[in-house]
Amino acid sequence: MAQIIEGKRRIIKLSTDDIINIVREYQQLTYKSCCYEHTRELLNNNPLFIPEE
Repeated sequence: MAQIIEGKRRIIKLSTDDIINIVREYQQLTYKSCCYEHTRELLNNNPLFIPEE
């Protein structure tokens, strides 16, 4: 799970599983994308979330 690290700024440390899940979601959302602009549009309309622990 993702870990939030407090400091001057809050940063999120992702685990290997978090990264794999994000990549999997990204691939599912964008597999029919024809170009960079279309990929951006798809991602703007379908935000990705990670759980906070």
